[in-house]
Amino acid sequence: MGDARPSIPVVCDLTDAADTAEERIAEYRRPFYAHLTGRSVIDGRVRFRFPADTGVEAWVRDLASREQQCCGFFEFAVRVEGGELLWDAIVGDDDTARAMLDEWSRLPETVAAGVDVVRDRWTDRGLSFVDRRSPS
Repeated sequence: MGDARPSIPVVCDLTDAADTAEERIAEYRRPFYAHLTGRSVIDGRVRFRFPADTGVEAWVRDLASREQQCCGFFEFAVRVEGGELLWDAIVGDDDTARAMLDEWSRLPETVAAGVDVVRDRWTDRGLSFVDRRSPS
């Protein structure tokens, strides 16, 4: 995993996403509640740990791919190591991106409160949300 590029805008753009923010946050609840075995924040990286189960791996890889598409300022890597599925996230050298990484580390707790709480916390830290599918 290399250094994320600092020139990437710190924006969550769901315009081309197949799911809504509400659906995405709801989907996070299941892997976090049922399968998360650990979390660490080391050297500017957040790591979520899950069991190296085929179904969990496919789900986490899919979530990571969708997150990468809407939040390009994150860089994600998912791999199996030592019987665990590891989901790493890093960001570039940007204050807002680092604040978002801090919020990312708290995601297992904040998803329980729902999308409005997650969105409020993230916008309070400087993230912009874009979804051109929403009616004007």
